[in-house]
Amino acid sequence: MPKSKRKPPEGCELNMTPMIDVVFQLIIFFVVTLKMTKELNPDIVLEDGKHGETITAENQPTQTIEIEVSRRGRISIHNAQLTRSMLADIIRSRYSRHGSFPVLIRADRRTRHEDVKTVMDICTRNGVWKVGFVAIKDAKTKK
Repeated sequence: MPKSKRKPPEGCELNMTPMIDVVFQLIIFFVVTLKMTKELNPDIVLEDGKHGETITAENQPTQTIEIEVSRRGRISIHNAQLTRSMLADIIRSRYSRHGSFPVLIRADRRTRHEDVKTVMDICTRNGVWKVGFVAIKDAKTKK
């Protein structure tokens, strides 16, 4: 019996471009997510809130945005400084994609009420009514 020789398939290639694109997208996603979870403004001193509800990972909705207001009125999200119009664009864009979502305002205890009111007004003008405030549950003991 004669041995049949198999010809190697011609033009058989594996296109790696889509897989490389997916890997880069995953890397970008994880880098951005990691940065967003750790960036809080350390200069903000929170007010005491002994009687408020304690927020934990279990009872906080995943769609919550935490907006920081420094004592000088600087508005930021994850320590990235924003103008009022930039904040309005972010809130409006998120509202158009997801509907209403909760907002937590993390304001320094020395912040002027006017600056906090500005953030609240931006939220309500763009359809967000679930606004809360971040405070410290247990006061620090003085030594």
